[in-house]
Amino acid sequence: MKQLEMYAMTDVGKKRQHNEDYVSTSPAHGIAVLADGMGGYSAGEVASRMAVEIINSTLQANIRQPTVARINEQTGYTEESVLVRDAILQANNSIFSTARSKAECAGMGTTVLVAAFYGDRITAAHVGDSRMYRLRDHTLTHVTEDHSLIHEQVRRGLVTAANARNSMIKNLVTRALGVDADVEADIVEDLVFDGDLYLMCSDGLTDVVADETIHNTLTQYRNELPSIAKRLIELANEAGGPDNISVILINAPTTKMKTGFWSRFRT
Repeated sequence: MKQLEMYAMTDVGKKRQHNEDYVSTSPAHGIAVLADGMGGYSAGEVASRMAVEIINSTLQANIRQPTVARINEQTGYTEESVLVRDAILQANNSIFSTARSKAECAGMGTTVLVAAFYGDRITAAHVGDSRMYRLRDHTLTHVTEDHSLIHEQVRRGLVTAANARNSMIKNLVTRALGVDADVEADIVEDLVFDGDLYLMCSDGLTDVVADETIHNTLTQYRNELPSIAKRLIELANEAGGPDNISVILINAPTTKMKTGFWSRFRT
């Protein structure tokens, strides 16, 4: 794979006093991680930072850049996806243990969204409602599906996406790191094509900015990642900025022909 282009930006928003989101990018290793902490003053920041730092360091130490992806015979998906899953489980164990052993961290947790690029593939893994999109040939696609009560209602056709942004339960996640001793991460594998643009973001963006507006912004500033990030955060703040807002943008140039697959797994 050619050198990845990544750009990350985070903003406290208009209503919060501090930022519980945490982001990290490592283009040389093909890794990007975003977390949105929860649990009150300082504790959410602890959880999100722990998640990102543990996952990032673990993957940097273990993921290589193969020419051909290695398939794990037991799971049926790539060895790299197994590494991502295991890094998430390691982060969950550490956050859960810290929350139980330190009174000031009791009840803390965090969403997490991980992207690992290797060869001509991507593994995207997530827990919670931080979200990944892919722009390919002017079409915007959800790579991940939110782990939230409101998303379940949208998926079942009980609530429209527009009404979901105003719902009283829009911030209730059904999964998070650090809440239980065990956690289930969803993993998506896909081939990466020349010209693909990926957006990773916290719900501080998606709760108040519609997919159509995100699509138009990605298209308008297509190859200007800082401009995209700045504009998306502006749009969230113009809509009231009720939460912290974080975005990671990834241009992933490859020479892969467009004959790929899309595989979704639940660990």
